[in-house]
Amino acid sequence: MQTDIRYIDYKDVDVLKQFVNPHGRIIGRKRSGLPAKQQRAIEELGPQFLIPFQEVALHLNSVFGESVRPKILEIGFGMGETTAKIAALRSDDDFLGIEVHPPGVGALLKLIGESQLTNLRVIRHDAVEVLEKMIAPNSLDGIHIYFADPWHKKRHHKRRLIQAEFVRLLVSRLKPGAYLHLATDWHNYAEQMLLVLNAEAALQNTSNELVKIETFDISDIAKADETPNEFKPTLEQLNAQHAGYVQRPAYRPVTKFENRGIKLGHGVWDLVYKKK
Repeated sequence: MQTDIRYIDYKDVDVLKQFVNPHGRIIGRKRSGLPAKQQRAIEELGPQFLIPFQEVALHLNSVFGESVRPKILEIGFGMGETTAKIAALRSDDDFLGIEVHPPGVGALLKLIGESQLTNLRVIRHDAVEVLEKMIAPNSLDGIHIYFADPWHKKRHHKRRLIQAEFVRLLVSRLKPGAYLHLATDWHNYAEQMLLVLNAEAALQNTSNELVKIETFDISDIAKADETPNEFKPTLEQLNAQHAGYVQRPAYRPVTKFENRGIKLGHGVWDLVYKKK
C-alpha cells in the first residue's frame, strides 16, 4: 500500500528537519497534534524565521539582516501571542524566542506571517542548551520569561526553571545595564523567583516596594546536613523584608488566561532586574 507522503521542497533542510519524522513526512495533526495552519506556517515561514540549533554562538546582528537594534530573548513563549504583540509594539527591538513544543513554534510563525513581523526569530530547542551554545556572553539587551511552569507540588519544585545556577547563566548572557523581566501567576513561585534573583549579586531589583515572604515557612528551610539541589530559603530570608515586585510594564500585554484569573481575584507578579 502506498503511503500518503507530503514531501516539501524546503530551502533550508537543517531548519525544518526537526519537524520531519524518520520517513520524511511533515509531522501532522494525527501524529503530533500540529494543526494544519501551524504546519503550513512552518513549511512556508520556517526557512526565513526558524533558526536551527547549533553548537556555535550566533552572530545576532546577522540573524536579523545585520540589524544593530537591541536584542531581546524570550524563553518559553508558549503559543506566541504575547511574543508577537510585544515584537509588534517594540519595532525598534529584535526578538529571539525559544520554545521546545512544535505547536507553539507553528503558532508563532503563523502570527509572524499574519502581522508581517520582521524583527522576530524562533529557535525550537532546549533553552539551557541554546543559552550555553548559541548565545554569546554579554550579548543580550533583555530577557523575558513569562509564566514558566510553576510545578505546584512541593516535591516537584526542583523542576522549576528559576534556580540559582540557571540565573547565573542568564546573567552571563546579559550586557551590563540590560534587563531581566519575569512574570508568574503563582505566588509561591513568585517568592522563589524574588529570593533567588535578589540573592544574585550581579542583579539589581528595580522595585521600590518592600515585601515579606508569605508562602514559605520554617519547614522549607534546608536542614543542616542537607545539600539541596533546588531552592531552599534561609531563616534570615523568611524573617527579612525584600525588594519586591513591579507594576506590569506597559509593553507586556495581559493575556486572555491572565485576564480571566484577575477577574477571579488571582494575583500576577512581575519582577524586573537590571544587570549591574
